[in-house]
Amino acid sequence: MAFGRRKRKDERASISRAAEDEPLEPAAALAAEPAEELEGPFDIDDFDDPATAELARLDLGSVLIPIPTASQLQVELTETGLPSAIWIVTPNGRFTIAAYAAPKTGGLWREVAAELAAALRKDSVEVSIHDGPWGREVVGTASGVVRFIGVDGYRWMIRCVVNGTPDTIDALTQEAREVLADTVVRRGNTPLPVRTPLPVQLPEPMAAQLREATAAQQAGAQQPGAGVSAARRSAAGSAMQQLRSSTTGG
Repeated sequence: MAFGRRKRKDERASISRAAEDEPLEPAAALAAEPAEELEGPFDIDDFDDPATAELARLDLGSVLIPIPTASQLQVELTETGLPSAIWIVTPNGRFTIAAYAAPKTGGLWREVAAELAAALRKDSVEVSIHDGPWGREVVGTASGVVRFIGVDGYRWMIRCVVNGTPDTIDALTQEAREVLADTVVRRGNTPLPVRTPLPVQLPEPMAAQLREATAAQQAGAQQPGAGVSAARRSAAGSAMQQLRSSTTGG
């Protein structure tokens, strides 16, 4: 649950309700059913005291995320060694939440969702569009399942990537939605081109631990990460690459 009294609700961008003009899949499973519309994700400016947004959430700079119990974190790095994504790994798979610069008027998720669906189809992936708490969600199914959830906010857009198996995707989607509903976005006032990823910044204890783990990997050794592991990939990744990535790390 969110902490502190929220404000500026009237300034929040309206929720996009369509990824593209096509019929919804039948609501045959939990992850496909329309759920009760949720208040979050939140903007840091929704709080009278921004410090209260940090309570019970992991501060990653542009996003503050509540971490579920019995989960681990996997840090995805760019080729230059900078963090590009933080994956939350659970027994059901993994998911990541990232924020992007967006217009004040909202509507960016509609464009992005349509592009993701087209990219998946181009790679011969089975694609379906489902209705979720925040609008349309894009689901791609091959050997694994990837689900893209998007939310339009005030000058920001959140994209949540849920990566699991056919057997676990429903439970994993529910876990991701619960985290997403209590996530806080710290957009900042810097003008940015639309679609620019908002920077991810690790808390210093995590950053130090990651540096140690990376050094150990480079030395050819394996060192337990106490819940944090590193995966070096390019910051950019196609929808198909998201689908093919492991559900448990690496």
